[in-house]
Amino acid sequence: MTSSTTGTSDLPAARLAELRAAVAREMPGVRRDLEALVRIPSVSEEAFDQAHVAASAHAVAELLRGAGMQDVEVLDEGGAPAVVGRLPGPDGAPQVLLYAHHDVQPPGEESDWTSAPFEPVEREGRLYGRGAADDKAGVMAHLAAIRAHDGQPPVGLTIFVEGEEESGSPSLGRILAAHRDKLAADVLVLADSTNWKIGVPALTTSLRGLVEAYVEVRTLDHSVHSGMYGGAAIDAVTAMIRLLATLHDDAGNVAVQGLVSGEAAELDLTEEQLRADAGVLDGVQLIGEGSLTSRLWTKPALTVVGFDATSTAKASNTLAAKAKAKISMRVAPGQDANEAYEILAEHLRSHAPWGVKVDVVVRETGQPFAADVDGPAYDAARAAFADAWGVQPVDMGIGGSIPFIADFAALYPDAAILVTGVEDPDTRAHGADESLHLGEFERVCVAEAVLLERLGQLGS
Repeated sequence: MTSSTTGTSDLPAARLAELRAAVAREMPGVRRDLEALVRIPSVSEEAFDQAHVAASAHAVAELLRGAGMQDVEVLDEGGAPAVVGRLPGPDGAPQVLLYAHHDVQPPGEESDWTSAPFEPVEREGRLYGRGAADDKAGVMAHLAAIRAHDGQPPVGLTIFVEGEEESGSPSLGRILAAHRDKLAADVLVLADSTNWKIGVPALTTSLRGLVEAYVEVRTLDHSVHSGMYGGAAIDAVTAMIRLLATLHDDAGNVAVQGLVSGEAAELDLTEEQLRADAGVLDGVQLIGEGSLTSRLWTKPALTVVGFDATSTAKASNTLAAKAKAKISMRVAPGQDANEAYEILAEHLRSHAPWGVKVDVVVRETGQPFAADVDGPAYDAARAAFADAWGVQPVDMGIGGSIPFIADFAALYPDAAILVTGVEDPDTRAHGADESLHLGEFERVCVAEAVLLERLGQLGS
């Protein structure tokens, strides 16, 4: 855990109490507005109705205007609509950018949900619904902090709410290029991550990058009878299985030479906790070697997330001529994602069994991120989290990828980047029964209101 608050001044107890009370006052309205946003099925994947994404953007714009934001715009640079608003601060105050996204993941099979995915429902202190946490709660945490300051925070503010983060942010680069000056800030608060556990907040200081690739194996120019040719000719599915098996060694470590691997702080993650959080079945072993946090945060990971072959229901006794798999690779901080793809592609081509034809195509890459965790903005954030939770925050990594953070870091190299979030290990973001812990959410809102107060002190 990190305990340093060097460079921060004490926040008077009376002011902290005022901000806590102001957030508590605003929470009923914040929750109503969050539930209204959850009811909009703003899935940004192309297969879904994009009118809902537009409706979500306009709803967010109205919320920003209602909070007193100025120059509120809905931006469209050839992708899903984003929303931006500004609020000037006192002379000499730092400029702070608050980021979240209003689009959501597809709901999946509705039958997997305990309640309808786009109808928010509270159960046992958690609010269930797609986007209730990821990331419409991030939007509302920003608004709660502004409302707690009665629309007059002690810093200059820009709110930027993206509309296509869940589909890979394809137009974010164009938005940043077209509106670079409008979004520039001294401190960026990117609310799209998680906390360590209930009762323990976290700052996300590293993220793995992402490579998504397709590999296709071809063995025949057409499928043939398995009895006539089996035993001499090889089918593509068997060849694909042999090829994919080369990605890991017997212990489950990634066996692709040339990929970067690092070490992470161990913290207090136990195998029992990880097995419970991931739902690992009894008797199924964990893979890989080294500390659990390193395996999850700073070592590469390779996963087969999709496989195209004849279904068992429709399969005849033939040797399949081709098979296709989708591979998701998480890239350790410190390695370029495009370089990692080339290393993966070369491994697959060079390990083709029996001379089968292997084609590899990249679908998407996203760069990893490692933060410089020193400086007054980080000190202010840690102090604000301690104020809100009563315990010191953890600096943690995330095994997943948030590629847009590297884009912001590249565009604004002198800005302090604080990656925060509203989630916890039980949130189930992207899955069925996604939910938000309402008690933790209020602490998130308190922390952000206090963070703005503390950042304002840096300019005084």
